[in-house]
Amino acid sequence: MKMIAKRGIFLWILSALFVAGIVFLTFSLVTHSSEWAMKRYNHHLYSNGELIGAGTIYDCNDKILAQTVDGKRVYSESRTTRKSTLHVVGDPKNFISTGVQSTFDSKLTGYNILLGVYNIERYGRGNDMKLTIDSDICDAAYKALDGRKGTIGIVNYKTGEVICSVSSPSFDVNDVPDNLDTSEKYEGVYINRLLTAHYVPGSTFKIVTAICAIENIPDIYERTWVCGGGYTPTKGVEITCNANHGKKINFKDALAKSCNSVFAQLAIELGSEKLNKTAKELGIGSEILISGEIKSFEGKFNVDNAADDLLGWTGIGQGDTRIAPITMLRIVSAIANGGTAVSFNIVDDFANQAGKALNITLPTNKVTLMSPEVAAQIKTMLRYNVTEQYGDYRYEGLNLCAKSGTAQIDSNDNHNIAWFTGFMDDESNPYAFVVVIENGNSGSQTAGPVANKVLQELVSK
Repeated sequence: MKMIAKRGIFLWILSALFVAGIVFLTFSLVTHSSEWAMKRYNHHLYSNGELIGAGTIYDCNDKILAQTVDGKRVYSESRTTRKSTLHVVGDPKNFISTGVQSTFDSKLTGYNILLGVYNIERYGRGNDMKLTIDSDICDAAYKALDGRKGTIGIVNYKTGEVICSVSSPSFDVNDVPDNLDTSEKYEGVYINRLLTAHYVPGSTFKIVTAICAIENIPDIYERTWVCGGGYTPTKGVEITCNANHGKKINFKDALAKSCNSVFAQLAIELGSEKLNKTAKELGIGSEILISGEIKSFEGKFNVDNAADDLLGWTGIGQGDTRIAPITMLRIVSAIANGGTAVSFNIVDDFANQAGKALNITLPTNKVTLMSPEVAAQIKTMLRYNVTEQYGDYRYEGLNLCAKSGTAQIDSNDNHNIAWFTGFMDDESNPYAFVVVIENGNSGSQTAGPVANKVLQELVSK
């Protein structure tokens, strides 16, 4: 009897392990099947390492950016469009990890756990995808960069739809250069500079310092400062200014003239705790998700226990701060939208080859980055920047609110990173933008005209 009992217990244990194994395998199949199916050795989906089973990708005007024809992936007929949309669409071998072909590969191929790759077997390709980007505006942005390394991003700050996302350098997938992986010209070519590049923000960060000051210094608009061409903290080295702004410079003019002396003093007065808090609330240090899937660089910002001179340098956008341009684009979008940032989205919808919309739900949310009162005040200051400093005539008809930045990398001005970011205060054209040009010298003189050229193209459509 004891032997039978022992055998019975053993069989129960064996049965339990078997059931547990079935449960584990079922769970793994449900959660990882699409990942397994998308492996490059799946010949239904890949040929020579290139994705061939995906459906057609369209821009917002139904222009074809990529499609599968006779078992081969074919891209836009326009050479310029192939280059301007490369980092959005992705390359054939998925080296560009932020491209939609890589991020949404299982949805594009139409794989699902019940039917597998049936759509591809039946139609020769998977689901179609429509994007929010306008390839004409991307083309204009790519041309405006004129071969320089950098990025341009434009978003509808009311809806979160990404209208333009261009990164340079780029290349033509139909004519891949032999020196793509060795030439300095193509350095970082697989990086989407809008999303994952690490840049010193320069004076665009004064927007962050200004927001912190508005929130924490009650008499900020009544104060004046003295700028003698720089400011030397009690302890530390001098923080040089871009000019000698003289006596009695006020808060609005300090931002418009981008006075390092004033903003260094503000950062030191505010202190590390308040600056850290504001930066965190504005999303610096947190990744941004595009369409719930495509991830940005989180950003680097921390001034805990920083000496006064480092606090000062940080307050003017130098120091150790590093951000992705998409982060600054989100901040200015929130300012334009009354303090609220909406989810950024680059995917409009999906449809199968029978023409039926798939109604795939993409994450949407709204996050308050600052109060409406603070947003209104900083908006007024950014508009003042354009009318009193940059020249409204340079941006005719755009009703622009903006801030430039010139991030210094070393003592050579030709190595500066030129920034220009802001938005159009226009209900009919609710667009926010960011332009970054590497080795660009001055933000207002280099990135500003590029922004104007692309925005004028956008509003004239």
